Amino acid sequence: METTVSDPPWEQALVWLGFPPLGAALGWLLDLLVGWVASLPGGPFHGAFELADRLPEPHAAIGSIILGALAGLGVAHQAAKERLTVTVSGDRVVLARRGAVREVAAGVVSAVFRDGRRLVLLGPDTEELAGERCELNPERLREAFVRHGLPWRDGGDPYAGEYRHWAEATPDLPASVNALLKTRARALAKGEREDAAELRAELATMGIVVRDEKKRQSWRRAGPTAS
Repeated sequence: METTVSDPPWEQALVWLGFPPLGAALGWLLDLLVGWVASLPGGPFHGAFELADRLPEPHAAIGSIILGALAGLGVAHQAAKERLTVTVSGDRVVLARRGAVREVAAGVVSAVFRDGRRLVLLGPDTEELAGERCELNPERLREAFVRHGLPWRDGGDPYAGEYRHWAEATPDLPASVNALLKTRARALAKGEREDAAELRAELATMGIVVRDEKKRQSWRRAGPTAS
């Protein structure tokens, strides 16, 4: 027996049914905006707006509406790809997103908690087994894990007090770890979430657990002696 937590069907339907019409409406407003800007005596890119305004109507308006609807459909598709599904049983935890599936044996999980917008699973040596950005209902998640006997922590990260803010060339860390954290700091600054996630996983293989507070990194060592 297993429990699956995902976005409710009504919310998924709202995304697919709501974004295309919203995009179409924005496309129509954009077509109106082009005509208004073109009517002004001047301004940045005024020539481009005048050129766009010369397109015959109603074809220009219809084209803007169709392109807006397609853009809305694209946003809905991207939202569906980013959606996280969590399946919990007495044997395993499965995290699925964008066609990628991560499976963790339930028996090795020592703690499960929400850390900001992330769902985190820790292992027996306090290492991070899995961590995913998660917008799912916290109470539904808690119920799923508790129902199957996994150690949910209501208070968040039980090792939060062990993290230290990272600064470049931290003397307590090997040069290789500092180099990865420096690269990851640049990825965070640029908003490159996938690269930051890959670097987090690489650091985990080196026994370093990373926590983000906005765009600032903190770190701790994993190990059986962590309190």
